[in-house]
Amino acid sequence: MEFIPDFGGIAFTLLAFVVALSIIVAIHEYGHYIVGRWSGIHAEVFSVGFGPVLFSRTDRHGTRWQIAALPFGGYVKFLGDADAASGKDGAAIDALDVEERRRSMHGAPLWARSATVAAGPVFNFILSILIFAGVLMIAGRPAEAPVVGAPAALPADMSTLEAGDLITSIEGRPIATLSDVFAVAREIEPSPTVTYGIERDGAAAEVEASFPLLPIVQSVAPQSAAIAAGLEEGDVIRAVNGEPIHAFSQLRATVDASGGAPLALSVWRAGETLEITLSPRRTDLPLPEGGFETRWLIGITGGLIFEPETVRVGPGAAIWSGVEQTGFVITSSLSGLWHMITGAISSCNLQGPIGIAETSGAAASQGIDDFIWFIAILSTAVGLLNLFPIPVLDGGHLLFHAYEAVSGKPPSDRALRVFMTVGLTLLLSLMLFALTNDIFCP
Repeated sequence: MEFIPDFGGIAFTLLAFVVALSIIVAIHEYGHYIVGRWSGIHAEVFSVGFGPVLFSRTDRHGTRWQIAALPFGGYVKFLGDADAASGKDGAAIDALDVEERRRSMHGAPLWARSATVAAGPVFNFILSILIFAGVLMIAGRPAEAPVVGAPAALPADMSTLEAGDLITSIEGRPIATLSDVFAVAREIEPSPTVTYGIERDGAAAEVEASFPLLPIVQSVAPQSAAIAAGLEEGDVIRAVNGEPIHAFSQLRATVDASGGAPLALSVWRAGETLEITLSPRRTDLPLPEGGFETRWLIGITGGLIFEPETVRVGPGAAIWSGVEQTGFVITSSLSGLWHMITGAISSCNLQGPIGIAETSGAAASQGIDDFIWFIAILSTAVGLLNLFPIPVLDGGHLLFHAYEAVSGKPPSDRALRVFMTVGLTLLLSLMLFALTNDIFCP
């Protein structure tokens, strides 16, 4: 009977992976297609997936749009292409007249070919920016003023604040902004309750409530010890190894000092107490200023005793925030790759298809918002990977175009075949290495 839930989990993970990958691939290939069309290059086939065709239709431009049986990629085949990797079909090109050759990928001007190739990764980045911006516009941004938007759901013996309360002090320390709440929470000693100075209904008051930054699960990281153990958003961790805790800093200190040893957590969830045991995992974390730090983590973030009041974010500010978030994913990915090459961090940080699929399923299991956010991150990663100067990838084609721009002629067909073979070998080797990580890395 245990096979049934296991199969269900695998099916859900696979479905989430296919949905995420199909969206990202469709956007990537549409970038190639539409910019190619604008540039006068004719697309013969637009395919989501490989293998046997399940559905197809031909539009008025003569492009066949199709969905194939193996949903793990896609391609656009332009006029004159020999294959999905835009290899040159010499016989087909020779059979074209001058006007038709201009409509082929290999007969178009250099600018048109370069723009068409670059459009795939660019559209991936645009998708990421729009998702990050859209999420911010819908959810809003925490207001600068420390106003309670909604109290946290807590156990009966813990107390919180009321919606609309303006926090003016904590343990006698003045509070002017939401950042001050976090700063004071790091300074004061953890305790079951602290004194808050507030303004409520226009009147000043002092109230006793739980510690500001609680060991409450605000989010759970995919492929973490927490998600493997079944921790969920909203859980409140009351004790670790039998010792009561009142602040997230206490949980963090215990995890840091564990050295990976199992931890017994007493967890409150919607009125019930659960006993959960998990082992922290050694994790390499990107730093905002660059570089990495290695720590023991269980994979959760802590939360305040209240949800801050939010303010609307305009389109301009949201788009700029999306650009910054996309840039952070790119720089963190490049930094991580460099640190893996130099041996500064573990090569196990490189995930293959199994790891990405597991992350897809974990993100989807936490809700549509987390899944959409994951799609944005993965879209950035796919766009960046395709820009690597490896033949077969978009970056390799752009490298050939750069050579043509400097030398005045493209590489010979024989040289291209050699480079494409080498590039395919490198790409398959990288995929095999990442797959090995998925199987053998802890």
